[in-house]
Amino acid sequence: MALLLKNAHVIDSQVGLNETADILIRDGKIVEIGQGLSLEKGVERDLAGKIVVPGLVDMHVHLREPGFEQKEDIASGTRAAAHGGFTAVCAMPNTNPVVDNAVAVEYVKSIASQAGKCRVHVSGSCSQGLKGETLSEMGDMAAHGAVAFTDDGRGIQAAGMMRRVMDYASQFGRVVMSHCQDEDLVGDGQVNEGVASTRLGLLGWPAEGEELQIARDIALCRLTGCKLHIQHISTARGLDMVRAAKAEGLPVTCEVTPHHLFLTEDNIGDDYSTALKVNPPLRTAADAEALIAGVIDGTVDAIVTDHAPHTAWEKDREFELAPFGMIGLETSLGLVITNLVATGKISWERMTELMGANQRAILGVERVALEAGSTADLTVIDPEAAWTVDAADFCSKAKNSGFIGAQLTGRATDVYVGGYATMEDGKIVE
Repeated sequence: MALLLKNAHVIDSQVGLNETADILIRDGKIVEIGQGLSLEKGVERDLAGKIVVPGLVDMHVHLREPGFEQKEDIASGTRAAAHGGFTAVCAMPNTNPVVDNAVAVEYVKSIASQAGKCRVHVSGSCSQGLKGETLSEMGDMAAHGAVAFTDDGRGIQAAGMMRRVMDYASQFGRVVMSHCQDEDLVGDGQVNEGVASTRLGLLGWPAEGEELQIARDIALCRLTGCKLHIQHISTARGLDMVRAAKAEGLPVTCEVTPHHLFLTEDNIGDDYSTALKVNPPLRTAADAEALIAGVIDGTVDAIVTDHAPHTAWEKDREFELAPFGMIGLETSLGLVITNLVATGKISWERMTELMGANQRAILGVERVALEAGSTADLTVIDPEAAWTVDAADFCSKAKNSGFIGAQLTGRATDVYVGGYATMEDGKIVE
């Protein structure tokens, strides 16, 4: 198939591109980027006024399949991803059964190849059954395409076990993505410990419950040399630890979510909205400001959603009984454009790094760039599109977003995966 995208504003910091140009695509690859290109036979689209960037990636997504398809499945989750502008996601392994062996890796890959509307990279668990006791079949999973290892959903509690995980992962050249949570200290915490827990009368979750494991895992990174990625970082002190580790030259990276950037503990009101119950919890305004500063100065490597779908009945319960997590695939790009790009805090180039290039580098997957020979995974954005977040508009099965009603500017209109449209003019291509 041949495709010509005309008059697009193309932006890619990887190749120093920020100009209006045409993109010629054939057989899933970019053939040429330049001015006044023509196409004898194929599909031609005029993208005047639109921005084209290398396809967006979300390296922290819960697709819930297998085992929790009532919350989300690979078909609905990847549709939500495409609707949000993503060409690839990395699926977390805390499914049922847990993705802790090669059979489970192949299962997710197989379903994604049949029903997926974006690429699905698979992460394997660090331990069998996420119990933190026995190593998973890491080598076999790596051989079958697992791009990373994580026990996301809970932290590995024993330092010795975490060392073994990192020793083994480094042998296979895989990054360990760490959910930093000291369960003995956090206990049954529900919200950030301090003002929020006192005001709401809920058990507190101290920042130290996250920071202790960040410090420990950075020390183990120093010991083992294994690549370490800190997931959904939420505190200023935790970010400072990552900043210091980077200055030391350690292979440490970190990610942050839109809800930890743009929401705080103060947003949890007297209605006790369970959409705002997340793990780790929403922190203070000072923490959010520090995270935004980290996005700006380069300490934060990636913006991810931690897309965590749940059924309505699970979330429609008392706060302490509801599960942790909110969805985010369909709002992330709009939130980043509205709050960071449009305000001048970061450039479009920086956005493409945070939501694309950096994430591919951390996962060690194929580089995608706006240059000849690259795979044609592209995200098309209307930077002026004004819209209101509406649950009825979601492609996800779940509606547990903390941003319902938010007024945003900027949205993906088209998504191309391997040169083929998975979303066109805001609608998923079936």
